[in-house]
Amino acid sequence: MRGPLPLFALCLVLLAGALGCGVRSPGPPPPVSGAPPAVGAYLGYGGDGARRTGGFGAWAGVAGPRVGRAYLPGDQWHGIEGASGDLEPWARWRAAREDRLFVLNVPLLERSEDHLPDAAVRTELRAGARGAYDGHFRALARRLVDLGLGDTELVLGWEMNGVTYTHRCAPDPAAWTTYWRRIVDAMRSVPGQRFRFEFTPTRGRDAIPWPRCYPGDSHVDVIGMDAYDAPRGLSFAEQLREPYGLWDHVRFARAHGKPFAYPEWGLFENGDDPAYVRGMLLWTVAQRPLYQTITDYCPHGVWRCRDNPRSSAVYRALLRTTTAP
Repeated sequence: MRGPLPLFALCLVLLAGALGCGVRSPGPPPPVSGAPPAVGAYLGYGGDGARRTGGFGAWAGVAGPRVGRAYLPGDQWHGIEGASGDLEPWARWRAAREDRLFVLNVPLLERSEDHLPDAAVRTELRAGARGAYDGHFRALARRLVDLGLGDTELVLGWEMNGVTYTHRCAPDPAAWTTYWRRIVDAMRSVPGQRFRFEFTPTRGRDAIPWPRCYPGDSHVDVIGMDAYDAPRGLSFAEQLREPYGLWDHVRFARAHGKPFAYPEWGLFENGDDPAYVRGMLLWTVAQRPLYQTITDYCPHGVWRCRDNPRSSAVYRALLRTTTAP
């Protein structure tokens, strides 16, 4: 499909009438025309991910994924500054083709998965909001520019509406948004940068409604969403219409005049679920996000994870006809 998605295809996204195509309130965002989303996958930490991109493209039947996905380690500031050696393989991958997009998740705080109590998180966020950590992010920006990665898409403080990461928003939303703006200003101050900054909550309400964490249009370039197949028993149709779900995400992005993206999606609590994979791929071709990247390890993936054969078959079949290589 290369033009706007026909109505019948959108009905398929709504999973065989689970919602019906006459839903008016809230109705789905209308399909739009434009280029299909760029495609990629998260294929492993550090340089392993860069090395696996060719194999994934050959398996999926696309001429090399255009999107590369990586995460900076968040245990210490050293890693958040990009000094761990993980960026160099991605710099070589990015330089090999002009049309590639490198997407990098950046923790906002060290000890990022240490499950610190809310009081400690609040203290850290307020320190960041006062500028205590600006230097770490300027150091990261300089490193990226020096490596030829000055046009990287930076997913700062992802899934901030949840409880997994130290950089979560709920303990102090005002400090969180101020801190985000300081980081963006610090990184934009580095000569040679052309970064895009992506605000990416997890789908649904989670610990706090994610719009409460939005830092403002002047400091956000792209609005992402991590959208896994969870919780157990929630159909894709329900994932579309739940509060702060997929429909609300697209409407929010368009209301703010921003492109949107799906940096993380994949199978999860509903097991090998081809209806979900079909729904996500048809949804992305209908709505034309900037890019979509599946998380490709168990239990989420379709290439390296052998636990999802039915979903894997659907992914390969649909990817070749609904998205751009």
